[in-house]
Amino acid sequence: MATNSRSASDAADSTLSLRTKWAIAGILTGTSLAAFVGAGSSALAVYFARRVITPSAKNADQEVLAVIQGDAGPQVILAATPDTTVDGVYSLFFDNGKGHARIGRIVSYSPAEQTVLREVEEVYSGNLSEARRGWWSGAAYHHPSAIGVAADDVEIEVEGGTAPAWLIRAEAAATAPVWAIMVHGRGATRMECLRAVRTAKELGLDSLLVSYRNDGLAPSALDGRYGLGSTEWRDVEAAIGYALDHGAREVVLFGWSMGGAISLQAADLSKHRQRIRALVLDAPVINWVNVMAHHAQVNRIPYNVGRYGQLMLGHPLGRRLTGLAAPVNLKAMDWEARAVELRTPTLLIHSVDDEYVPFEPSASLAEKNPDMVTFEAFHGSRHTKEWNVDPEKWERMVRSWLLQQLAPRNNPGGTGADAEPAGEAAGRS
Repeated sequence: MATNSRSASDAADSTLSLRTKWAIAGILTGTSLAAFVGAGSSALAVYFARRVITPSAKNADQEVLAVIQGDAGPQVILAATPDTTVDGVYSLFFDNGKGHARIGRIVSYSPAEQTVLREVEEVYSGNLSEARRGWWSGAAYHHPSAIGVAADDVEIEVEGGTAPAWLIRAEAAATAPVWAIMVHGRGATRMECLRAVRTAKELGLDSLLVSYRNDGLAPSALDGRYGLGSTEWRDVEAAIGYALDHGAREVVLFGWSMGGAISLQAADLSKHRQRIRALVLDAPVINWVNVMAHHAQVNRIPYNVGRYGQLMLGHPLGRRLTGLAAPVNLKAMDWEARAVELRTPTLLIHSVDDEYVPFEPSASLAEKNPDMVTFEAFHGSRHTKEWNVDPEKWERMVRSWLLQQLAPRNNPGGTGADAEPAGEAAGRS
């Protein structure tokens, strides 16, 4: 990555116009609201900004109508939604998250009744027959044992304590020179990453499925707010350090959604960035401004209101209302604008119908930096569910691309598995 990225982004942040600073000050003090967006709009801007950065409970918006016994086992009748009418394997969480079932293929779909009948592959916990509402998830498996692999529970030292992680070895008695470090998305947990473990094992990679601040497993940040990648990357850096201390020589970062933004920040800022061999990012946030603008539009929030919400996140004056310990530099995480600075080979997998993180910035990044970035489009998968819809395609695509990236490098000073990182070699010469 470019070594001057932090100074450049800091300089960009310091050039906010005087008008912008007065606008934020007006929202915060209430002295000039009428001149800008009005009292109601300013309150909406605050609410919008806080929603983006505040961890929140899951919304049990999926209706469960009945559980019946089919010829091959239990089946569940669900209210038809854009999620439940897409084929594949998913999870249904219910009873405030205490219940968890893995839901399989669609048996039948009735558009007229707006219901869908699906197979129940397994109930991990709870009584599904008593469930009335729940939430849908692409994290289909609850534990490594559910996909038939053994895992060690390990603890990674992070700011504020230790973060639990699952360590899955490619071979029972061996440590691979390249590890896969897997980073889940916003509002998810390390369960989300189990979808990639089989591919990593086939490639001979040990897998470290991590937790990070505010995800309910790792220690919370002092302010209790998401940094959208600007703070969480330090926990991934700690995970890379753990891998290096336990036999890895290089790592591949896998990231989903906000986990993609976190991985990009780690590749840009971490002291271990030279050890990051490649990035595999599924539905990643490439440009937070684009994502926030999309959600403002979907929720019919006026453009100016959404824009003021962004300004609150990025300016020190906004901390009084957002609760952030430090501003979030959205420009520093705009990889469309910084495309040429990305120097880590990167695979971007993104569904063109992603309803949460628009795919266009991923396609744009690949177009602007084709030497480093490969973009692969999926269709009909919605957000981060590309593997769920077509696991064979996802695994084949990732395996083929990573085989090229992990091939031994013959150039002097290369950082492949057959050569030590150039910086260390130089230090001993």
